[in-house]
Amino acid sequence: MKKIFAALTILFACSNLIGQECDSLVNICYKHLSADSKSGKVFISDGQVYQAFVDAEQACEFKVTFYGGSLYRIATTAGSDDDYVIFNVYDQERNLLFTNSGDNDNHPYWDFKVDNTLDCYVEAYLDIDKKVSGCLVLLIGFQK
Repeated sequence: MKKIFAALTILFACSNLIGQECDSLVNICYKHLSADSKSGKVFISDGQVYQAFVDAEQACEFKVTFYGGSLYRIATTAGSDDDYVIFNVYDQERNLLFTNSGDNDNHPYWDFKVDNTLDCYVEAYLDIDKKVSGCLVLLIGFQK
């Protein structure tokens, strides 16, 4: 009985640490939605915090709807550096609409406008050359 209690205590402590890590990353990610000095754009969160704890070779996927006529920003983070996360945006037929990898250097956010309402999948994972496991946070905002 003591072994079970000890194991549950350790599991609870570890999950609490992961939760704390994710919470601090959410605050970092929100900074990507606020006004930046280059464009002056301000984005308001859609109210959802998309987060997952991932290991190397794992990805998380979120289904989202983008409404026509709106300017959106997808923002991501997995730590103090902005280039830990690779994300891809696909339409319902799994056609790639955008990726922040390659020429985009894992940029932590992407601004885009949709003409018509569109259901999409946002897939995100860690760049294993930079970080092999941890909490990944993604926020979606629309322009104020």
